[in-house]
Amino acid sequence: MAPSSGSSTSKAAASTKKAARLTQRGKTRAVRFQGGTLFPFIVALVVVLGLGTIVYARQSQPGFDTSPPTINSHWHAAYGFYICGEWYQLGGDLEDRNTQGQITNTPYLQTGVHSHDDGVIHWHPFTSRAVGNRATLSVFLDVYDVEFNQDRLRFPDNQTMGAWGPGAEFVPGETQCDGQDADLSMVVWGSYQDTGPGVRYIANFENVRIQNDGMVFAMAFMPRNEPVPMPPWAPNLPALGAIDITQFDEQDLIEGGLLPEDFDRTLLPDPAELDDLEDPDPTGDLEVEIDEFEVDDEIELDESDDDE
Repeated sequence: MAPSSGSSTSKAAASTKKAARLTQRGKTRAVRFQGGTLFPFIVALVVVLGLGTIVYARQSQPGFDTSPPTINSHWHAAYGFYICGEWYQLGGDLEDRNTQGQITNTPYLQTGVHSHDDGVIHWHPFTSRAVGNRATLSVFLDVYDVEFNQDRLRFPDNQTMGAWGPGAEFVPGETQCDGQDADLSMVVWGSYQDTGPGVRYIANFENVRIQNDGMVFAMAFMPRNEPVPMPPWAPNLPALGAIDITQFDEQDLIEGGLLPEDFDRTLLPDPAELDDLEDPDPTGDLEVEIDEFEVDDEIELDESDDDE
């Protein structure tokens, strides 16, 4: 028996109406998250807080360090190594040039910090490595490959410290001053005109800042509790600095009126006199024990100061 065409038409119409009702119902029904409205609120809050954090971080980033010394600075600081009662300086101005007249010393080119065989740190930064908070004593010491910390004072082989010879090393507990135990320290004055005892450091010497023009640094290996004075050439710091700025010798500067006629070069150590010193440690294998001791007015610099 053939199916009735009327019945088929009726079923199709019913299906069409049902689909239409479902479609209309879907348009008006709101999508709900499981758990109600709390979850989307949390998501929105996290997004807002994240964006706020990013904006705050960008606004609070520290700017470029513009504190002195800057690229335009030309500062001078007197320095000296006071070892067992004798003063020493580093040799060489690091301005060696090739056949094209170009300076070949890379550490000097990277910093613009050096000396002129005169007991003066000449601080005229070439790059950001020697400016602002990066201007620490370690910049100068590294240029000359000198190691100076609370454990040892070591000079490279190309530096001769009088009778101590080239590449001398001074280690508390191993090296002595005329049979006496000795310790490492450093005294710093804010100006070559200061008349006080200065500030004494017993550790982290390399982190001490070069804060202004005219400072004085006395790096010492001395019997404990012995006073450390200013280098004897420190009072002549302005004159010594003028020699570096003009690149003339002292006679030219005297004639040009940039140096006083009574400029006294005898305050500088005479290398010839250093050769006459007796060897304080001919065996090189002295070992002693260091007892604990206390010294007033000492400062141990926190390494974190370098990052501030």
